[in-house]
Amino acid sequence: MTTNRENGSLYTSVENKIATIEFGHPASNSFPSELLERLANKLDELSSNDEVAVVVLKSEGERAFCAGASFDELVAIDNLVDGKKFFSGFANVINAMRSCSKLIVGRVQGKTVGGGVGLAAACDYVLATEHAAIKLSEFTIGIGPFVIAPAVKRKVGVSGLAELTLDASSWKNAYWAKEKGLYARVFENIEELDKELEVFTEKLASYNPEALDEMKKALWIGTENWDSLLIQRAETSGKLVLSDFTKNALKKFKS
Repeated sequence: MTTNRENGSLYTSVENKIATIEFGHPASNSFPSELLERLANKLDELSSNDEVAVVVLKSEGERAFCAGASFDELVAIDNLVDGKKFFSGFANVINAMRSCSKLIVGRVQGKTVGGGVGLAAACDYVLATEHAAIKLSEFTIGIGPFVIAPAVKRKVGVSGLAELTLDASSWKNAYWAKEKGLYARVFENIEELDKELEVFTEKLASYNPEALDEMKKALWIGTENWDSLLIQRAETSGKLVLSDFTKNALKKFKS
């Protein structure tokens, strides 16, 4: 089942010290600004929850993990203030994932584009199916993956980021993503993925919580400037989305 709510859905459950966040949107699990804000707030809340040892991030349905930011909101941007605010949505979520004291395990069951790739990259460990192809298509509409680039680069390196960004119309399959370090393991189907996800997260949640906390900090050393960096990148994207090139490209996509 997938949600039909215009602003999407976000559900959280906690069991055996594992918090599962499930997001959804009728447009291939894309993110309107309101849903991004809800996700960032939920991650901040779970960060200080002593009853939680591990966070699982997943999406509804079977075909798409995340189609990135809301296309309708993107098309509607007509000034720099709104542009920066729009692109700050994923910046705030990635920073919330980075600063969350809990290790985050991503469950990527299907294709993911743009900001969705950023979400996967900001997870500490990702399990995926072989249907979880990825694409950074931002160049095709005259902008770039500037906000999520630091997170993606951290996982796949400069060459991987360049390959994804510059070949903006091509999909990279799940095994490419695993080879580059974005995914830890790839499974043939969702059933196998979920079976391993349960085993892996239960084992992880059984470990010393202090050790988990210290490992989370260690994994993100060197990213302390992201609070300001990602917002600066959001402003860059906000400027580009107002360009004539991007406005014309968006008109073609909309039609």
